[in-house]
Amino acid sequence: MKAKIKPRIDLENRTKLETVIPLSVPFIIFIDPSDVCNFRCKFCPTGDIPLMKQVGRSLKVMDLDLFKKIVDGICQFERPIKVLRLYKDGEPLLNPRLVEMIKYAKEKKCAERIDTTTNASLLTPGLALALIDAGLDRINISIEGVTAEQYLNFSNYKIDFAKFVDNIRYLYEHRQRCEIIIKIPGDGLSAEDKQKFYDIFGEIADGVYIEHVMSCWPEFDLKGVEVNQEVGIYGQAIKEVQVCPYVFYSFSINSDGSASLCFLDWSRKLIIGDAKIESVKDIWNGDKLLNYQKMFLSKQRKGHPICGNCGQLTHGLPDDIDSYAEDLLKKVKEKYDNR
Repeated sequence: MKAKIKPRIDLENRTKLETVIPLSVPFIIFIDPSDVCNFRCKFCPTGDIPLMKQVGRSLKVMDLDLFKKIVDGICQFERPIKVLRLYKDGEPLLNPRLVEMIKYAKEKKCAERIDTTTNASLLTPGLALALIDAGLDRINISIEGVTAEQYLNFSNYKIDFAKFVDNIRYLYEHRQRCEIIIKIPGDGLSAEDKQKFYDIFGEIADGVYIEHVMSCWPEFDLKGVEVNQEVGIYGQAIKEVQVCPYVFYSFSINSDGSASLCFLDWSRKLIIGDAKIESVKDIWNGDKLLNYQKMFLSKQRKGHPICGNCGQLTHGLPDDIDSYAEDLLKKVKEKYDNR
C-alpha cells in the first residue's frame, strides 16, 4: 500500500495550546464555500432539508466578492494564518467559483496552507487539474462506502463507484504538491469492506484512515447510526473536557458571511460576527468571542445550551487544556484589557 495510515489531523506534532494562548493570529479559519450538499448522509444535519429550512439555513454558495473581502481581511493579521480551510457544512465542489477562490487566497498568501474536505462525487479530471493548478495544498476526501449500494443506503446518492475511484486516481496521479487524505467511517463496515477500502484507496492517496463513529451534535438524530461508545473518532480514549480548545485558535465563516464560534455550528446558534460588515480581525478580537473564551476557561461549559453536551469534546478531542484554565483566563483577560 502506497498510503500511510494517518488521520486527517496531526495527533503527534500539535502545538501545546497552553504555551501560546492568547493568540493574536488564529491558527485556522474555516470558510464555507457552500452550505448545501448533494448527499443526504444519515449522520449529517445538512442532508436534512426540512430541518435546514426550519432553522433558517441559507443553503447557498458563497459569493466570490464576499470571499475576496474575507481573504483581504485575513491578510490584515500581522502574519499568515496556519490553515485556511475551505469547508464547513456543505460540499465545496458545488461552488462553481471554488477554483478561483483557492487561486485568489493562494496569491494573497494569507495562509501557510489551503485545504478542503469533500465527498469528491463531483470531481472530474478537469476539475482535479484546476484545483491543483490553483494551489490547493491538501484535500481530505470523505468516503461513505466501498460499493454503490452502500452509498445509496448511507448517503441516498447514486454513484458510479468505478468512475468515482478513477477520478480520485487521476487526482492522485497529477497531485504535484497537493496532499490527499482519504477517510471512511468504519464501525459499520465488515472486515472484508475495511480491507477493500485499504486495497482501493491505499493506492491512490497519501494517507488513509478508518475512523470510528461519533456524534458532534447532541440535538441531531443520527437516524440509526450507532455512536462508538468504546473509543473516540481516532481510536483514542473517550474523555470529556470542560474547556473547548477550538475557540482559542479557530473560528468559522459561513457561506452567507455570518461568523460562527465553531465549525460544528450547523444551526447558526453560535454567531460571533458578520464578515459582510466587520473585518475578520475585529471578529477574532471581538467581545463575543472573548465572552465564550472566558466562559470555557471559567469551566461553565456544561451550563451552555449548545456547547454543554458537545460530542466533539468527548469523542473527537485532540487537545486538553483544562488544568491550565485558571492561568489562561488571566492571560486572556489581560490581552483584551490591553486592546
